[in-house]
Amino acid sequence: MQLNEENYHGYNRNLQPFANSLRKNMTKAEACLWKYVLKAGKMKGYQFRRQRPVLNYIADFMCIPLNLIIEVDGFSHQHAETASNDEIRDVVLKEAGFAVIRFSDAEVLNDINNVIRAIEVEIERIEGPNSGI
Repeated sequence: MQLNEENYHGYNRNLQPFANSLRKNMTKAEACLWKYVLKAGKMKGYQFRRQRPVLNYIADFMCIPLNLIIEVDGFSHQHAETASNDEIRDVVLKEAGFAVIRFSDAEVLNDINNVIRAIEVEIERIEGPNSGI
């Protein structure tokens, strides 16, 4: 699938009810990342959406102009089966044209400054070397 305006960048309407539920019940780490880093264009002026249904998944956070997905992985993602599913999911999303970065709950809650720097570096990589000119 080619990501574009016509397909709303992979938007999956069928997952909307589940996404709404997740949005109302964010983890502590997701809520912190949203409130202090991604909400209201705080990250380099880019708008992020939370719990965005995309392809057959729900991305924790997604920036449409950058085709950037940010995932925050809790304790359950430490299990081998879930980690394997995350790898498959990342491959599918990357093949569709998304950049995907992941952080653990602990990284977000205990080292938010490095999380911010990592997101900024990824945005600069996506924007390319001539974006500031």
